Amino acid sequence: MAPFRSIYQQSPTRQLVVGVVLLVLAAFYSLVFLLNLAPVYGSAPSHIFHSYGVAIAGALGWFAKDHIDRLSGRRAIYLIPVLASWFPVLQYFLSQQSTALGNPAGAAITEFFALYPLVLLSVACAGKLVQSGLELNQHGDLVAEHIPLLGSYVVYSAGEHLVKAFLSKFIGSTVLLSRAGLQILIAIFYAAAIPSKVLLLAIPSLLFSLTSNVHLTFGHTTTALNSTLGEEGYALVARQDSNTGYISVLDNLEDGFRVMRCDHSLLGGQWIKKRHNYTPPTVKDPIYAVFAMLEAVRLVETAHGGPRVDADSKALVIGLGIGTTPGALISHGIDTTIVEIDPVVHKFAGEYFGLPPNHTAVIDDARSFVDTAQKDSAQYDYIVHDVFTGGAEPVELFTYEFIRGLSGLLKEDGVIAINYAGDITLYPTALAVRTIKSIFPTCRLYREAETSEVGPDFTNMVIFCTKSTSPSQRALTFRDPVPGDFLGSRFRARYLVPRHEVDAGRFEGVEAGGRAVLYDREVGLLHKYQDRGALDHWGIMRTVLPEKVWEAW
Repeated sequence: MAPFRSIYQQSPTRQLVVGVVLLVLAAFYSLVFLLNLAPVYGSAPSHIFHSYGVAIAGALGWFAKDHIDRLSGRRAIYLIPVLASWFPVLQYFLSQQSTALGNPAGAAITEFFALYPLVLLSVACAGKLVQSGLELNQHGDLVAEHIPLLGSYVVYSAGEHLVKAFLSKFIGSTVLLSRAGLQILIAIFYAAAIPSKVLLLAIPSLLFSLTSNVHLTFGHTTTALNSTLGEEGYALVARQDSNTGYISVLDNLEDGFRVMRCDHSLLGGQWIKKRHNYTPPTVKDPIYAVFAMLEAVRLVETAHGGPRVDADSKALVIGLGIGTTPGALISHGIDTTIVEIDPVVHKFAGEYFGLPPNHTAVIDDARSFVDTAQKDSAQYDYIVHDVFTGGAEPVELFTYEFIRGLSGLLKEDGVIAINYAGDITLYPTALAVRTIKSIFPTCRLYREAETSEVGPDFTNMVIFCTKSTSPSQRALTFRDPVPGDFLGSRFRARYLVPRHEVDAGRFEGVEAGGRAVLYDREVGLLHKYQDRGALDHWGIMRTVLPEKVWEAW
């Protein structure tokens, strides 16, 4: 095998190509590394230190490129493919210590040992190749010396954007394009770009990944995963990577419920255990009362106090989850449109949670759908807004502009129900409520339970609103339910009608330095609150499912 120094004796074009490949692969590896952290630490916490760490590692690599060459005798580049093959193994074992390491410390520690060294070494070697390929040296003028640095940054950033676009379309389509499989694929690409005898050191890591990494969706690894989950009382039903995260369906074998997971969050769950002398309801009972509460959007009386007719109604559901609420609306005969950004979530809701097929499915971003629907003058009697991702509410779907767009789709006598999950004592909750009330003049707020059993005051809160402005019509009221409203479910008989009302007045005061409502241009100001909420949610999720279930994913 030709030694590394022979690269410098090849054409400048060849040197530039290898340098560019190293930078693109470093960007690729960085993104894929985050994807493998998310099921254990959550997508939001995994990002907290990521960009800073990668930037520092990249800068250190660039300015240390000459020193690394001298210290290694220009053999440092040989280590890159080997590290790329071994670091996923290290990450695999570090993830199993996530409870002890904590969050976000565990994510940061894992990146420090299994990501930043690869970024540093890739940038250092790529920088040397780019500099040599451009036939520049340390004695060139100041502008010339910065051309490789700026060019390397542009290549890295462009590579990152290209990889994101690629993953959004193809992730999960094959084993090698799963998040665990992509780590193997990147190591193969590194090896192809930098072939050497040192690659023999990567064989044991590759063998481990193919035989023992339960995150790869082979038959034998899935069997091993189910063995681990079985010790915790769970069984894997299905799993697939998708554009919003790692999606899986799990059965609790002892208590008899089924859940859908997205990274380190639960999208919902339903009871599946068959009990003696019990007739299953038309739509299976959810394990969380909030999904039954959302169905109460049907019970809100018209402005004149009359009931609504299901057969003549149209509903729009933003965010599917496992499909409990839209499933109930469909079962009541309501023409229902579901907007869900993740195709796997929609597929699993139908295959494993009984979502009725007779609905209109729109696999798209909610903002894009609302913009298009307004242009088409679409109108709905009911709108259900139920979105939750990455351990936090996506603030982009709680802005003045988005909620106003939903108002434009709601009929004058229609009702909207918005689920907000979070700590209701924190600033973002008050901001979201004020934003909603600035558009919908008549609202009533209900929490899932009277008191929070997890976190400071973390709860699911449903905000029911209408467009009514007349003083005589401001009292939003629910009609008394009839047996048909329950769909044969004792659970709905207990939880359908909201009970724990929250005084909307508590959210009216604007905090010092705060804002009255949230606009699109200001969503970045809430990222620190999202990170805090996601960390709190991570702790809550570790009490809902055993730590080993989260870590094994």
